[in-house]
Amino acid sequence: MIVETLNRHYQNLLERGEPGLSSFGYSPEKISYAIVLAPSGQPVNVIPLLDTSGKKPLPSLLSVPQPEKRTSGIKSNFLWDKTSYVLGVSATSKRTAEEHAAFKAFHLSLLEKESDEGLTALRAFLEQWTPENFSSAIFGAAMLDTNVVFRLERHNGYLHDRPAALGLRARLLGDNDGATTVNVLPCLVTGVKGSIARLHPPIKGVNGAQSSGASLVSFNLDAFASYGKNQGDNAPISEQAAFAYTSLLNHLLRRDTHNRQRLNMGDTTIVFWAEASDSDEAESAEWLLASMFNPDSPADDGQEAEKIRQALEFVVKGRPVCDIDPRLKGETRMHVLGLAPNASRLSVRFWMTDSLDQLTHRVAQHARDLHLEPSPWRTAPSAWRLSLATAPSRDGRAKSEDVSPHLAGELMRAILTGGRYPQSVLSNVIMRMRADGDLSDVRVALCKAVIQRDRRLSRDDESTKEIPVSLDLKSENPGYLLGRVFSVLENIQRLALGSQLNATIRDRYYGAASATPATIFPILLRNTQNHLSRLRKLRPGLAINLERDLRDAVDMLPGEFPKSLLIQDQGRFAIGYYHQTQARYVKNDSAIEITEIDSQGAAA
Repeated sequence: MIVETLNRHYQNLLERGEPGLSSFGYSPEKISYAIVLAPSGQPVNVIPLLDTSGKKPLPSLLSVPQPEKRTSGIKSNFLWDKTSYVLGVSATSKRTAEEHAAFKAFHLSLLEKESDEGLTALRAFLEQWTPENFSSAIFGAAMLDTNVVFRLERHNGYLHDRPAALGLRARLLGDNDGATTVNVLPCLVTGVKGSIARLHPPIKGVNGAQSSGASLVSFNLDAFASYGKNQGDNAPISEQAAFAYTSLLNHLLRRDTHNRQRLNMGDTTIVFWAEASDSDEAESAEWLLASMFNPDSPADDGQEAEKIRQALEFVVKGRPVCDIDPRLKGETRMHVLGLAPNASRLSVRFWMTDSLDQLTHRVAQHARDLHLEPSPWRTAPSAWRLSLATAPSRDGRAKSEDVSPHLAGELMRAILTGGRYPQSVLSNVIMRMRADGDLSDVRVALCKAVIQRDRRLSRDDESTKEIPVSLDLKSENPGYLLGRVFSVLENIQRLALGSQLNATIRDRYYGAASATPATIFPILLRNTQNHLSRLRKLRPGLAINLERDLRDAVDMLPGEFPKSLLIQDQGRFAIGYYHQTQARYVKNDSAIEITEIDSQGAAA
């Protein structure tokens, strides 16, 4: 299913002329120079093909005949190669003569009976070329060890793009000598009989995988084989289909600042694409999905950032996708693939195929599960930012290497499928809050989201009750109430001691108070009486209000403090603490606004 979908999308993009995607037998490679040949084979010019848009010149990606797999052997590429092969000159190679001899022998034999003007010019060039000719004025030391192609004088395009060269390349692929195929069988992907790929091309760009590439489909041990079949015969896929799906994956996984169809979540590299007949419809759908997956990524400009924010607001409010952009269609098929490294192979973390409407609905539900009031962010945090909240916080910051790779991938799966979040998310967040005392809005939102989704997906009568997004004065949950009480106690301590306070009760007792309330809260309440006594002398009105807040929360508790709280109630403790604290800030802001209005009125 995955390979079939990739193959189909490759064909669609190829028909649209997608930049950077090559037809069968070709691949985008880094090319630095083009050698211009006269019909007689004489080199008359060298054209630089370097990309000079960045800080330093870089080779351009050019679609050329697919390179040979070279490890320690010497094999020539077709109609292009590095200078040690093409010209017999190099600054690093110790076997330049052998490499040039291989390139020369391969092409002289191949082009012997060709009559095309460009191919005969290359044959004449190889017959008369010697490495000493490199000292000519048209060449330079900067060319050494770069990849070069050929052009014919007074003709556009390159030799490998000429119809005769394309035909010759097709014959080469058809007359395979058996090194890369083992049989002719019906292809599992296309159903058409053809040469079966013994080894599939490598896939590059997956974080943590081998830099030379890894395989999605491979068999290298007897335990993986059946009925005496070897390697590719165990899952017969034609060379064309193998080339198609690997080429598309490499295209989607390219490391390009403008590529928004690729993102990382722990050890999982995610790619996604839209399947649509219209290219504008597909691009719009992919843009929307990229914005939802990574809303806090840096946008190119302020206008783009505002467009992303508005689109996400529409999604969260349940508006139809066509309201965001008329080119968007809810029925557009979206595909999401998560890949993780596994030695020299790739593991499929998850595979999702659904309509754009369904995916946006699930992402919107995820945003609603996270929602807090007042909202601490303009757009809901990305899945990776949520994953960072499960890691240790040092001065309010977490390191990506401390995030559990498996947890990050499972979190993304839950967002896409609408299923339960990994239970380890809640336990990790609570453990981190107890350890470092950082009750950030993202961590509290994660606690709320996990508990809320579990309740909604469960079948008990409590599933219809929402976890509050702001202070709930009617909640009787012990964990939530204890969190509220703890926030009030901390506030009393801050107001009573002021600048004399070095550390609050949150810094010293949060972990124990949220896990074993019966051992900590009696001590805290006794100490609070001293703080209230101090406040009655300094600010009696404030002391009365604080006593009322404390009494309102404590009176709703059961007869005695619980000896311990379950993990979900510890999550509610954090939510109650956060809600009570935020409600205090809102009250303070309102009081400041009223004071400013009164003072302006008096002045008037």
